[in-house]
Amino acid sequence: MLTIQDALRQGSGLLQREGVAAARLTAELLLCHALGRERSYLFAHGGDELTEMAWIHYGRYLHRRMKGEPSQYITRKQEFYGRPFRVGPDVLIPRPETEHLIEAALERARGARRAVDIGCGSGAIGVTWTLETGCATWASDISPAAVAVAQGNAERLAAGVRFAVCDLAAAFAPRSFDLVLSNPPYVPDREGPLLQREIREHEPAVALFGGPTGVEIYERLIADAARILVPGGILAMEIGYQGETRVRAMLGEGWVEPDTRRDLAGWPRVVSARLAP
Repeated sequence: MLTIQDALRQGSGLLQREGVAAARLTAELLLCHALGRERSYLFAHGGDELTEMAWIHYGRYLHRRMKGEPSQYITRKQEFYGRPFRVGPDVLIPRPETEHLIEAALERARGARRAVDIGCGSGAIGVTWTLETGCATWASDISPAAVAVAQGNAERLAAGVRFAVCDLAAAFAPRSFDLVLSNPPYVPDREGPLLQREIREHEPAVALFGGPTGVEIYERLIADAARILVPGGILAMEIGYQGETRVRAMLGEGWVEPDTRRDLAGWPRVVSARLAP
C-alpha cells in the first residue's frame, strides 16, 4: 500500500535528486493536481492509500517536472494578484514582480477610464486592472494563441476585457486611452543560454527576448503609447534589471514626470511617465 505521505516522500526525493528547487513543495503541488485536491487535504489524509489512477497521473507529472517543464505548465495555473490564471506554453508564466506594475498604475492612474494592456500574454495584467478598478480595458498580443489564453482567463474571472491580435498597439486609434500598461519582452538575446532550463526551453521566446540589448522594443512601444494616449495619459512599463537608464532616455520631450518603481529586491522594475498635456 502506497499512502499519500509515502508518495510525497518518494516524489520529493526524486525531484531533489534532479536538482529541482523546492522539491517538497513541488511534489505537494503535483500530487494535489493528480488528486484534484487542495494542499490541506494532503496533511489531513497523509495515511490514506493513493489510488492507482492518482499514482499514474502523479508519476507522469513528476517525470515532466524532472525533464524541466515548469510546474505551472503541468498544473495549468498560476496565481497573480490573488487570482488564479490558466497558463500554458503559449504564454509567459506571470511573475510576482509584475504585480509592481499594477501597484505603480494604481498610484498614478487609478481614475483612468480606458486602459490597454499591450503584449498581454495570459491576460494577467489587463484582467487584474479591470477587476481592481472597473476600468474599460483592452488588451493586445502579436500571438493569436496567447490572446486565446487571455480571453479564456477574462471569461473565467468575469472581466470584460476586449482583445486584439496585433503588433503592439497597431489595432488602436489615436488618443483612445488614458493608460497604457505593458510587460514587453526584455531579456537580451545573449542571455538566453544563461536562463534557467525551465524558462529557456519551455516559455515562449517571443515573450522573453527583447533584442540584442533587451530594450529594442521599448522605442516602438513608447512611440505607440504617445499615439494612442490622450494628453496627460500614463504609460507604465515593466523593465529588466539592465534597462532603466536606456528606457528612461527614450522618454523625450513629449513625456513628463518620469518615475521608476523598484521591486522588493531593490531592482528597478517599472518605469512610468505622463504624456505631456
